[in-house]
Amino acid sequence: MKKLFFIPLIICQCVFSQSVADNLDKSVKEMLSASNALSASLSFYVSDENGNQIYDYNGNKGLSTASTQKIFTSVAALETLGKDYQFKTTASYSGKISNGTLDGDLYITSNGDPTLGTWRYENYKPENFKQQLLEAIRKSGIKKITGNLVVDDSYFDFQSTPGGWPWNDMGNYYGAGTFGVNWRENQFDININGNQFKSFSYDLANVNWINELKTGGSSDQSLIFTAPHSETALINGMLPAGKVTTVSGATPNPPMQLATEIRKMLEDNGITISGKTTTFYNEKLSGKPVSKAPNQNQIFVYKSPTLDKIVYWFLRKSINLYGETLLKTMAKEKRNNPSFETGVDFLKDFWKSKGINPMMINFADGSGLSPQNYVSAKAQVQALLYAKKQSWFDVFYDGFPTQNGIKMKSGTIKDSKSFAGYQTSKNGKNYVFSIILNNYQGGSISNALFKILDNLK
Repeated sequence: MKKLFFIPLIICQCVFSQSVADNLDKSVKEMLSASNALSASLSFYVSDENGNQIYDYNGNKGLSTASTQKIFTSVAALETLGKDYQFKTTASYSGKISNGTLDGDLYITSNGDPTLGTWRYENYKPENFKQQLLEAIRKSGIKKITGNLVVDDSYFDFQSTPGGWPWNDMGNYYGAGTFGVNWRENQFDININGNQFKSFSYDLANVNWINELKTGGSSDQSLIFTAPHSETALINGMLPAGKVTTVSGATPNPPMQLATEIRKMLEDNGITISGKTTTFYNEKLSGKPVSKAPNQNQIFVYKSPTLDKIVYWFLRKSINLYGETLLKTMAKEKRNNPSFETGVDFLKDFWKSKGINPMMINFADGSGLSPQNYVSAKAQVQALLYAKKQSWFDVFYDGFPTQNGIKMKSGTIKDSKSFAGYQTSKNGKNYVFSIILNNYQGGSISNALFKILDNLK
C-alpha cells in the first residue's frame, strides 16, 4: 500500500520539475538568441531546497559576479567571526595626566570598524561617537594635551583597496577603500549646481580639487578620482545644467579626516592640543619615527553594531567597504595577516572546506567590485544551500532585497548582471538559484533576466 501511495506523488514531482526545467530552458534560449546577447556568456543553476538539480546551463562556468560575490563573504564572516562579533575603537594616552594636563600624546585606534561614524544605525552616528569620546576624555581629567593627537590606523596593512579594482571606481563612494580606522563609511557628498560646487556633507580635510565638470544631458555622468592618502582629487564628466545634483565620493584619508574632526571637537570644548594632528601612516609616509597606540592607559572603548546587523546592510545596500573590511578582518583574526591576498586565500579555503570545487570560485576581492572575480552559478547555489542549514540563516536571509517579487541579491558591473537567492513558487516549491550574465550589450539586462526567473514564481 505504501508503494502505491508514493509512486503517484513521485511521478507528479518529476513531471512538475521537468515542466519548470523546460520553461527555463525555453526562456534561456530566447534571451540568448537576441542580438544583445550575440557575444554574451551565461551561467545559470537552479536547485530545490535539498540541493537536487532543477536546471543547469553552464552552471560550472566562471563569470564575473559583481556584488553577488558578497554572498560568499557574508556567510564566511557569520560562520567564522560569529553573528555577535563587534569591532572596537579605543582611546588611550602616553605619558601621564597631572592637574588636568596630559603630558604626552592622545591616541585613537580601531580594528577596522567599517561602521564608525556611519549614518545607517540609530545611536551610532558621528555625533554619538564624538560625544561619548568627549565624555570619556573629560572623565579622565584631561583639559590640556601637550603632545600630539594621533589616529593609529596600523591595524590593517597600508594597501586600502584590492589590486583588481578599476581606477574609474576607486574615487567614487562605492569604491571607498578600507583602512585600519574608517570614518563616515569613508564617503562624502558634494552638492553641485551644474558644474559649480555648492556644499559638502562635511568639511573634507586636506583635499585640493581639480574640477573638470561639464554640463549637459539629463543624468549624472560624473566621475570622482581620489587616490588613498592623496591630497588631490579630480572630478570630471557631465552633470545636468540648471539643477543641483548630489555626487558621492570616497574619502582619500579617513583616519586623517577623523583626527581633524576630533581635534576641532576638543578645542571647541576647551581642551587644547599643543602638538600636531597626525596618523600612523602619515608619519610613516613622512619617514618619521612611528609609535602605535599604547595598550595601557586606555580611557575609552567604543563597540560597533553586531555583525548580524552589519551583514544586513552589507547585503541590502551592497556596501563594498563592508566586504573588504570583513575580508581583511578574517585574514587578520584567522591568519594574523590582514592583506587582501591572505583574505582571498582564506575565503577560498573556507568554501573549499564546504565542498565547493575551488576551480569554480576564483575570487579577487570580498565585495565583487573587481571584474577579476570569476565564479560559477553552481558555486553560488552551493553557498546559498550551505547558509540555509545554519542557525543564523534568518539573519542572512533578511539582508536580501526583494526584486521583481523574488528575494535575491543582485550584482552589476559594465554590461553584466547577476542575481542569486531564494524563491517559493505559487505551487509551494522552494528554489535556490543563481544566474550570471556577462557582456550583454544594449537593452535592459535586468528585464532580460527577470523574464527567465519569472518561471520560478
